[in-house]
Amino acid sequence: MNELESFYEEELDAFLIWMKDAGYTAYTQKSYLADVREFLSSLKGRELASVKKLHVVSYLTSVRERGVSDATRNRKHASVNCLFKALSELELLTINPAAGIKKSKTEKNREPVYLDEQDLQRFLSAVDGKYRSRNLAVFLLMSYMGLRVGEVHTLNLSDYNVDRRSLRVFGKGRKWRNIPVPEDIAPYLDQALKDRLAPWRSKEEAMFISQKGRRLSIRGIQGIAADTFSRFQSEVPSSQQRAYSSHKLRHSFATMLLRKGADLRTVQELLGHSSIQTTTVYTHITSREKEEAMSRLQISSPDKLTGSL
Repeated sequence: MNELESFYEEELDAFLIWMKDAGYTAYTQKSYLADVREFLSSLKGRELASVKKLHVVSYLTSVRERGVSDATRNRKHASVNCLFKALSELELLTINPAAGIKKSKTEKNREPVYLDEQDLQRFLSAVDGKYRSRNLAVFLLMSYMGLRVGEVHTLNLSDYNVDRRSLRVFGKGRKWRNIPVPEDIAPYLDQALKDRLAPWRSKEEAMFISQKGRRLSIRGIQGIAADTFSRFQSEVPSSQQRAYSSHKLRHSFATMLLRKGADLRTVQELLGHSSIQTTTVYTHITSREKEEAMSRLQISSPDKLTGSL
């Protein structure tokens, strides 16, 4: 244990206990603890009871000056806010100096990167190797059912109701949602479960198992996706390659649904968004669609109307 962790040992232990009790995933716990340790290091030994809003803002300013994105800055703010919230609820502190600090404005209207249906089919065709059935099922859950990487990671065998063809998903905000498994996807999921690797622990409930016999990690899923996207774009000049990632499969799912006429509220429910405002980012329209819409207009020339031509 280093000097920092020794000085704030009680607070860090309490924060971890609070996150576990609240049902935060192991991935979130690890991310939040890393952010909090960075924040505590910036305090240079100051007691948490004497921390003011100024100290939190100063830390967040230093984070921004390092050139991180607004989204990362906001996540670090959320981590620190969560720390003080936890310590207040556990009656170790009575203040939360991170509360009330404004978030950075992110590019809410930026068009998300996604694959259209044709590209999505080519991407899925690029899935190969010894663990193809597992990896294909993982990507289908994200691209045709809208699951987040973390949600795929936390899936257990008991979450899949084969008879009802439905999947119970534990999502953001520690909320459950049920998603119908499309008829065309079910055979691939069934095959993946049939080919499921033997877990290291006999009682392991994880739906997807890694080569090491443990629950397939978030980083593992992201790595498999990165390799597949690399093959998918292998014939594309490097200057024209796009920054695809596993999360872009979820973007593709939302975009396809909306373009096929699904209403925004239904897409919100399927994606597990707490606010419909988050879902509106997927209502982007391409230049081709704009041109097609404009071409439907029947425009009479003003000159024809006046007979001057």
